[in-house]
Amino acid sequence: ALEPLSVGLAIGVASALTGYLSHPRFYCSYVECCPSAGYRLNATALKVQLGAKLFGQHLAKDVVLKAVMGFSNNPSPKKPLTLSLHGWAGTGKNFLSQILAEHVHPAGLRSKFVHLFLATLHFPHQDQIKLYKEQLQNWIRGNVTACPYSIFIFDEMDKMHPGLIDAIKPFLDYYEQVDGVSYRKAIFIFLSNAGGDLINKAALDFWTRGKRREEIQLKDLEPMLSVGVFNNKNSGLWHSSLIDRNLIDYFVPFLPLEHKHVKMCIRAEMIARGYAVDEEVVQAVADEMTFFPKEQKIYSDKGCKTVQAKLDIHED
Repeated sequence: ALEPLSVGLAIGVASALTGYLSHPRFYCSYVECCPSAGYRLNATALKVQLGAKLFGQHLAKDVVLKAVMGFSNNPSPKKPLTLSLHGWAGTGKNFLSQILAEHVHPAGLRSKFVHLFLATLHFPHQDQIKLYKEQLQNWIRGNVTACPYSIFIFDEMDKMHPGLIDAIKPFLDYYEQVDGVSYRKAIFIFLSNAGGDLINKAALDFWTRGKRREEIQLKDLEPMLSVGVFNNKNSGLWHSSLIDRNLIDYFVPFLPLEHKHVKMCIRAEMIARGYAVDEEVVQAVADEMTFFPKEQKIYSDKGCKTVQAKLDIHED
C-alpha cells in the first residue's frame, strides 16, 4: 500500500502538471488561441511590413495603418472596423489584407479566426440569395462568438449579388450586442475592383497637371469613390445600406502602379525565391508588362498580378 504522503505527493505533482499544461501561455504555444482581452497590435511592426512589402500605395498604407491602430488601441470601440479596398487587380488589395490578418492572427489566412469569402465560389447562384444570407449570418455569429477578434474578408465584391452583403448590416452597426453577441472587436474587409476606373482617372489627372502621386490625399478620392460604388450595379455595394448608414469606416483607394513600382514587385519576388536581383531580368520582365494610356504608357494595366508568371519564364 502507498504511504499517505506518497499519494498526496503524487496527486500534488499531477495537479501541478495538469495546471501547467492547461495554462494559456503553454497551451496557446501549440494550439492557436484567440487573442486575449485587451490585445493591442504592434504598430511599429505593421508599419515596417507595409513599408517594405506594399509598393506605390502611400494612401492605402497611411489610411489603413491609422484606422487599424486607432481601432486596436480603443478599449471600447462603438462598432467593428469596416474597410472597403478599391482599385484595379494587382495593386495590392489582397496583399494588404493578408499582412493585416497576419498581424492580428500570426497564421494569417490559414488562421481559424480569419475567414475569406469569394463571391464566385461561396455565393455563385442568384436564386439562392436568401439561403446565402442565412448562412452568412450564422457563420459570422458563430465565429465571433468563438473569437471576438475574428477577421472577415470579402473578395470579389464587384461580383457579389446586389443586396447580399446587406445581410451583415446588423453586425456592422452601432449595437452593443446583437442576440447576446458583441461584434465590436471584429474587422470586416471588402475587396473590389469597382471604382478602379475612377481612381485611375484621378491619378492620371494629377499626372497631367504635373503633380506627384504622393500629393493625392484621401479627401481627393474617398467621396467620389463612395458615391461611385453606391451607384454602380456591379459593385456588390449597389444601393447598399452599409453605405447609406455610413457603416463603412473608410473607402481605401489603391492607385495604379507605375513602371518603378512594377520593378519593385519583380525585385521582391526574386528575393522571395532566393535569387540574386539581376537588373537585366528585372527590366526584361517589366518590358513584357502592358501599360496605359496607350500613348503615355504610365500605369500597369494588371498591376503586379502577372509578375510571378512572367518571372517563371526567365528562370535558368
